[in-house]
Amino acid sequence: MGRAVVDELLDNGAEVLLTGRQGGDVEHGFSLDATDLGGIAGLRAEAERRFGGIDLLFVNVGFSTLTPFAQTGEADYDTTFDVNTKGAFFTAQQLAPLIHDGGSIVFTTSVATVLGSPGLSVYAGAKAAVRAFARGLAAELAPRVRVNVVSPGFIDTPSMGVSGVSEEVLRQFKEQGDQITPLKRHGTSDEVAKAVLFLAFEATFTTGTELAVDGGLGQGVSA
Repeated sequence: MGRAVVDELLDNGAEVLLTGRQGGDVEHGFSLDATDLGGIAGLRAEAERRFGGIDLLFVNVGFSTLTPFAQTGEADYDTTFDVNTKGAFFTAQQLAPLIHDGGSIVFTTSVATVLGSPGLSVYAGAKAAVRAFARGLAAELAPRVRVNVVSPGFIDTPSMGVSGVSEEVLRQFKEQGDQITPLKRHGTSDEVAKAVLFLAFEATFTTGTELAVDGGLGQGVSA
């Protein structure tokens, strides 16, 4: 999904900085482990060096496993919160001072925060915390910076956002997504990207809001 946002921004003439564990291997990239606070500080320095200031910070960090409640160990729990929650918070903290007046932060959460999904309890909690952060930061950074959230449902990506599962489990996970989503299909990364850009640049009187891109899955729609 992050790559799709980058492509949309580039198509509209923006300058971008894309982060990831192998970010340094791609154009416009910067290598970053979202759990490393020193690395996040380095990202701020690099963004300031390249651009001076920024108009959009898109915080798209995410990690999940399909681990049942009874089998979740401390290491699994810590990793999930370190990546999804700690990483997101401190990325925003470090980069917010670089955002121009009228700019915005967009976080990615998940439809999992409003569903009861077996194996995703810790992930749902971690992403729900990010939703809460967004409200608080919207208050703290207003009126200079808007802060909003995009909440995807089942999106057609290679890993489906899930780590450490077999091809068969992933296939079943995808099939389940099609069955339970009211629109009976997965969303695309491009559809999420368009929602991110809407929140970032068009929704100029919107802050603290979550925009669902979930095919109706988290909205109580029956079909």
